[in-house]
Amino acid sequence: MTVRVMTGMGQRKGADVTGTDKAASPGPPRTLTHAHEALVRIRPGGDASLAAWRSYYERSVALYQEIAEIDRGHHHEALYWAEREQDKANEVAARIHAGKPR
Repeated sequence: MTVRVMTGMGQRKGADVTGTDKAASPGPPRTLTHAHEALVRIRPGGDASLAAWRSYYERSVALYQEIAEIDRGHHHEALYWAEREQDKANEVAARIHAGKPR
């Protein structure tokens, strides 16, 4: 599984997390550190909608789960991050369902 991250209206979930930062390593992240760096680059701004945050957290979960299988030296740590981001996605989803703004 790969986490594709695109910015703007054409966002979609699924495969490599790559940003537009030219200093970034080419291709999808292969280590936990690179995953953290990629996710920082695509993190929504403070004024982003709940839907944008939920999408971000869902992408984060998928990437950390993938990294847990790739970067075996950080397997358990990556799973921790996946669970943490899933908790955040669930919290945002509950807020959306309850109709609570931000």
